[in-house]
Amino acid sequence: MSNQQHPIAPPPELIKQWISAFYNTPIVPGEFSIDIATKAAQWGSDQELEACCEWLAYEGNGNEHLALHAARRPKPLSLKEQAFAELEILRGDANSYGMGFDAPAIRRALEALPND
Repeated sequence: MSNQQHPIAPPPELIKQWISAFYNTPIVPGEFSIDIATKAAQWGSDQELEACCEWLAYEGNGNEHLALHAARRPKPLSLKEQAFAELEILRGDANSYGMGFDAPAIRRALEALPND
């Protein structure tokens, strides 16, 4: 899972601080150290989220745990959803300049794509 897909990533300065404290000397973290620190932070945050979801599932009144999980770990937009969003931006921009852009053929082509 890349950092762009996961909302949790420690800032580089914090990783530098952790590594420097471990070695007791100032060290600039390399790519491996940054990757390990990021994965550890993501793992920890995922464990905490799952614990909160389990608690809500047990103590809650319904599906709050599902809403919490969806809010804290949203799925990235599919390519189809991204294309629809960009088409809407283009349509809005063109219409704001009086160009009357709608692109029905592009919209139908996007609608015909499978939902991945």
